Amino acid sequence: MPELIIDGQSVEVAPGATLLDAARQLGIDIPTLCYLEQCGPMTSCLVCVVKVTQNGRARIVPSCAAKAEPGMVVESETTEIRDLRRTAFELLLSDHVGDCLSPCHRICPLDLNIPRMIRQIETNDLDRAITTLRQALALPAVLGRLCSAPCQNGCRRGGSCGGGSAAIRDLERFVADACLRSPDKYLPARKPSTGKSIAIVGSGPTGLAAAYYLLRQGHACTLLDRQPRPGGSLRRVDDTSLPPAILDAELDAFKQMGAQFQVSTPVGADALSTDHLRRNYDAVLIAAGELSKTELDALGLLASPVGVRVNTATGQTEHPNVFAAGSAVKPVKQLVRAMSEGQAAAECLHQFLVGLPIRPLEKAFSSVMGRLEAPELDLFLKSASPIPRTAPAQGLGAGFTVDEARGEAARCLHCDCRAEGSCNLQHYAELYGANPNRFARQRRLFEQHRHPARVIFEPGKCILCGICIHIAQQAAEPLGLTFVGRGFNVQVAAPLDRPFSDGLQKVAAECVKHCPTGAIVFDDTFERTHS
Repeated sequence: MPELIIDGQSVEVAPGATLLDAARQLGIDIPTLCYLEQCGPMTSCLVCVVKVTQNGRARIVPSCAAKAEPGMVVESETTEIRDLRRTAFELLLSDHVGDCLSPCHRICPLDLNIPRMIRQIETNDLDRAITTLRQALALPAVLGRLCSAPCQNGCRRGGSCGGGSAAIRDLERFVADACLRSPDKYLPARKPSTGKSIAIVGSGPTGLAAAYYLLRQGHACTLLDRQPRPGGSLRRVDDTSLPPAILDAELDAFKQMGAQFQVSTPVGADALSTDHLRRNYDAVLIAAGELSKTELDALGLLASPVGVRVNTATGQTEHPNVFAAGSAVKPVKQLVRAMSEGQAAAECLHQFLVGLPIRPLEKAFSSVMGRLEAPELDLFLKSASPIPRTAPAQGLGAGFTVDEARGEAARCLHCDCRAEGSCNLQHYAELYGANPNRFARQRRLFEQHRHPARVIFEPGKCILCGICIHIAQQAAEPLGLTFVGRGFNVQVAAPLDRPFSDGLQKVAAECVKHCPTGAIVFDDTFERTHS
């Protein structure tokens, strides 16, 4: 049995095994896109390269195809190899035509997966829609009424393709209100207790958003507020725009998650001095809104020209275990922005508590198509309802009925990638810090081919790995798939100018399962568009 060394570890493998097999035997993650065991190595993506030294000679090889031999010394995680893999990902992304995240999702400061929620509304899967919403938002029923809805500015439906943007905020409110009416109100899962406790000064939007994240991480949270009732600036909103009962119901969920509220505690009181809080809690977050110089002095914190002085990258004050966020640091006017700053501060605070390097919260990686031409938008419109944007028939105070919400959801263009979150290209591009614009070029037009068996093929996302071609061959598809064209114009297609769908009569589902980039996906709007 060949014995070799990979990243300093010795390993014996069976005769005929590849370097990829050997690495996986050691639990080393080498990225692959074009490799599927049943198809064998195709070495088209070159993201699995490693450096092999043997008999005094070093060379770069694709690990999926290179056979393991005795005496090989393999390096898979050096700076040189990571740079080579990053370049391979960037070359693939330079010709990638598709958005990982939809424009509305990318714009949302709280990272709500809006297209997923809308699809769940459309299919009347309210339980999953509630889960999607509550996993992202601390106060969904409040945001569904008061959010400035920056996501709607990015909606492609809002341009010349007609009818106005999708009513995302109203749909968000519909789901949130359904959650509040449910006898089994959804509460996000909490990790086991860490034994760490946090004092959050201020129970307004920023403090509540931070508490929501920290409670889910298993930390204990006490929110201290100068007012007699928690809610901060939300208590100053008129009752028509935000009924007090809605806010109280949202706050009840925090109490069920274990949050403690200590009210009528003014800034400057002994219980709110920084020294007192640091003695009694593992960490402190100042989220009390705009503070005067006198209040900052009472808290024992240094002031900047606009608020608490912090490290802008981490939110830390001069005391490493004291953080600040929201309008306590600088004026924040939008509710959703205030909450996103609370969430970001909580991420940094959590990292501090568990001993990790503090890194600001980053958005998930996304390839971006940018502005679409009219013919491209027409492709998206084919699967969307043509009706104009609707408003609740009983007025904004009542919100959408089920039928109204489903009708509005059907207007969504679903311009996100349906493989988002399960796409290997997205995962590894993020892991390796790939820059999709490094080799920017004039992109191809977006294409979309619909298969009668609920499958969509988007050629612009295809990396020509050949996996679907091999799967079709192994299944003895009557027509199958092949590479058509030359040079930069090569595409996977059915031969003889036949429709793509003709090439996959038996194994469309298997091709969806194994496609590494979401170029072949299931069409989750099939039932509506064919009913």
